[in-house]
Amino acid sequence: MKRRDLFRMGGLAALGAAGVSACGSGGGSGAAGSTQLQFMYWGSTFEKAAVEKMLKSFEQKNQDIKVKPVFTPDEYDVKLNSLVAGGNTPDLGYVPMSMSFRLAEQGNLVNLFPYLQKYPQLAGYLPDAYLWYGQDKLHGVATANEIELLWYSKSAIAAAGAATPPAVASSAWSWDQLVENAYKLTVDQNGKHPDESGFDPKQVRQFGISISLTYAAAWYGFLRSNGADFADEAGKKCLLDTPEAIQVFQNLQDLIHKHRVAPGPGQLAATGDDVPGTNILLKTKRVAMVVDGHWSLLDMNESKVDYGIGVLPKYAEPFTTSQVAGASSVFSTTKHVEEAVELFAFHIDPRYVDLYQQGLWMPQEKKYYEDQAAVDSWTKNDGHPPEFRTAVVDYARDHGVPDLRNRVKNLSAISSDVLTPALQELESGKRPAAEVLKEVSPKITGMLQGWQHVQEP
Repeated sequence: MKRRDLFRMGGLAALGAAGVSACGSGGGSGAAGSTQLQFMYWGSTFEKAAVEKMLKSFEQKNQDIKVKPVFTPDEYDVKLNSLVAGGNTPDLGYVPMSMSFRLAEQGNLVNLFPYLQKYPQLAGYLPDAYLWYGQDKLHGVATANEIELLWYSKSAIAAAGAATPPAVASSAWSWDQLVENAYKLTVDQNGKHPDESGFDPKQVRQFGISISLTYAAAWYGFLRSNGADFADEAGKKCLLDTPEAIQVFQNLQDLIHKHRVAPGPGQLAATGDDVPGTNILLKTKRVAMVVDGHWSLLDMNESKVDYGIGVLPKYAEPFTTSQVAGASSVFSTTKHVEEAVELFAFHIDPRYVDLYQQGLWMPQEKKYYEDQAAVDSWTKNDGHPPEFRTAVVDYARDHGVPDLRNRVKNLSAISSDVLTPALQELESGKRPAAEVLKEVSPKITGMLQGWQHVQEP
């Protein structure tokens, strides 16, 4: 299962029993009197190895605690739903974002607010990392502060004579500059560009840009940059039918159907939605530039891609979607709350987890974006390119806006019932953005229940 698919999870899948026998009933005590915890998580093979290494390190520092990793790479939401229904959840672990709010409201997750004073690092997180379900009710944090970036193939840029995407937010491309360079980077099998006579849009060898229309994290930064938002201040009226929002989505649609510089549905894969990862798209030069999350860095390095990182194009003030991650939480069925919270604080601490140095995760503590020594501790290595400080660290700190899944109540149902079908229609090019968005916005308004609670920790 792709990481982006996991982030899309709403946690509303039907209950299923397959593959859930690994979890117990909140831990227990071993024969030697040690505390037993279970940690449930998803991820790639790289993440699996790093998490297991982290858990071993935790055990070494806490000799009286043993932790059983419960790696669940597929159907995570279905399996976790089944464990919740049976009262058989692990002690702690990852939770799909939208599901985490529902479980918290149902009393299935521990309120971590009382523990912020005991664990100072938890109180020093970026404000948008915290997941609140009411006043002084904290059910978890986003596991990592992932942001959306403009990834590109250095060799493709050089071969086309295109400009290198800027790595500093103040110098971000305008939308027109993105389109201009995407034209240079798009070629068909005969070497023709979309603005040349004889260009064949059905035989494109390399697309200039790929930006998902159906993945909100990919376009939410553009929406905010153009002075628009998903909903009004109260979170009760959808604003996707405003002129500013319509412009953003029409521009995205035009990349595919007017300019022909971006792939349409099915053009990157022979069947269904099985699109190769960004690392493969860039390495094979199927696409020259891709908007995707920071987490791609690990796969870029492992695949030895000749890549670069840029900030997203802007309309007015530059923005990117931040906190694009699942939640980490402690389950209320645990018999060892104190020990589970201890592991909770440990498992996303860059001092103990090498996923930050490897490039999969971005830290949540503010000091890792502000203090030079702290920044160097996770970025000053061969796995982070020279432009990383400005294109990622500074960009996330100064221009991040939290993912809609962390903010909009009932977003899972809104997405599955009305938003995603509308975005798929936009992607197909059957109707212009204004028609689609003016039709769907009242339906979304009827389902909106407001923004999630926010407060200072």
